[in-house]
Amino acid sequence: MDFILKIWRQKSPKDTGRFVTYPITDISDECSFLEMLDILNEGLVNQGEEPVCFDHDCREGICGMCSLYINGRPHGNDDEVTTCQLHMRKFKSGDTIWVEPWRSAAFPIIKDLMVDRSAFDKIIQAGGFISTHTGGTPDGNAILIQKEKADAAMDAAACIGCGACVAACKNASAMLFVSAKVAHLANLPQGQPEAARRVAAMIAKMDELGFGNCTNTGACEAECPKGIKITNIAKLNREFLFSKLG
Repeated sequence: MDFILKIWRQKSPKDTGRFVTYPITDISDECSFLEMLDILNEGLVNQGEEPVCFDHDCREGICGMCSLYINGRPHGNDDEVTTCQLHMRKFKSGDTIWVEPWRSAAFPIIKDLMVDRSAFDKIIQAGGFISTHTGGTPDGNAILIQKEKADAAMDAAACIGCGACVAACKNASAMLFVSAKVAHLANLPQGQPEAARRVAAMIAKMDELGFGNCTNTGACEAECPKGIKITNIAKLNREFLFSKLG
């Protein structure tokens, strides 16, 4: 398979950046998108050129590092996959593929396709944890939890913090990410003692970091690689209201 790649190149955060065209040939349809970029970079290095900088780690759809905007969609033209799980068979030979970094003031570009997503870490540090002492490892059945709540907590915990929700939102909102982290703990008894402080602190930090407001269009849910539901945003709003009333 042959492709024309239009890749965003930006040397530093202060550089203006631009799209650069790279033809690439003989790519297997079994190749993942990141493997295709590896092949491109190998060729660039052999030619004495600067390789394209992009973020990656596990390449198993778990870590959320492979944050690329491909042909106008976060993680590319497939549903509920990360970029590392996207394969070239999803494209047609001869296609022109546009590759960009996440576009958000809260995710400043470091270089080329790599952005600084530490804003998510700061939101978690503000309250996305349980600080109560639990002693040793408790028995799994020591605290009974309704299956409905356990399932909701597990579904919310599936969020990998990749930032696709922010990239998909026209306001660059982080509401889906924050709501997943809040809902995960709010559905468990262990999360109740700090519930009010947690939601207030995480939302305050989200606003401080410059993320926009929820647009209610559902673009975040549509592009989330883990299928996180916007019902979690309703849960977040309820938890925030209770924190103010309590």
